[in-house]
Amino acid sequence: MIGMTNYLNAYVDRRMQMIVEEWDLARSTDIADFTSRLNAVEREIPGLKASGHAASDKLTELENRAKRLKERV
Repeated sequence: MIGMTNYLNAYVDRRMQMIVEEWDLARSTDIADFTSRLNAVEREIPGLKASGHAASDKLTELENRAKRLKERV
C-alpha cells in the first residue's frame, strides 16, 4: 500500500493548483487577512444602516411632496 500512497501524494502534488481552482478552495494567502477584512466590513455596517434610514426618510418625504402636488392638480 505504500506504493499507492506515494502515487496518490505525487498525483495530488502535481495537480494541486488545478484542484484548488476547480474546487474553489481558499489558499492561506486568501485568508491571511480575513479577520481584519471582516472587522473592516463590520465597522461599515452602522454607517450603512444610518444611510439607509436617511434615504428611506428622504424617499418618504419626496413621496409625500409628490402626493401633495398631485392633489393640487
